[in-house]
Amino acid sequence: MEITKSIQDQSATLGLVGRLDTITAPRLEEELKEILSNVTELVLDFEKLEFISSAGLRVLLSAQKVMSRQGSMRLIHVNEAVMEIFEVTGFSDILTIQ
Repeated sequence: MEITKSIQDQSATLGLVGRLDTITAPRLEEELKEILSNVTELVLDFEKLEFISSAGLRVLLSAQKVMSRQGSMRLIHVNEAVMEIFEVTGFSDILTIQ
């Protein structure tokens, strides 16, 4: 998985390319740990994300908990395959998806 990062003021946008799974989720978790304390807005661009596993969902849930206390988190450009996973798991009710 490839992660692109753009930070402006207190807003961060991370673009994910590939698969967010057991192997790659720790990498995203580390990226988020580095930036979450300094931002009030987190945008995750899933335009090129092909798949998300339960490990990836866990990282998103953790980030959502942090961001709900200090600002906002939203997901953009979510494709049908990933959206279906969010709907089946109930994450579509927890996350802000645009």
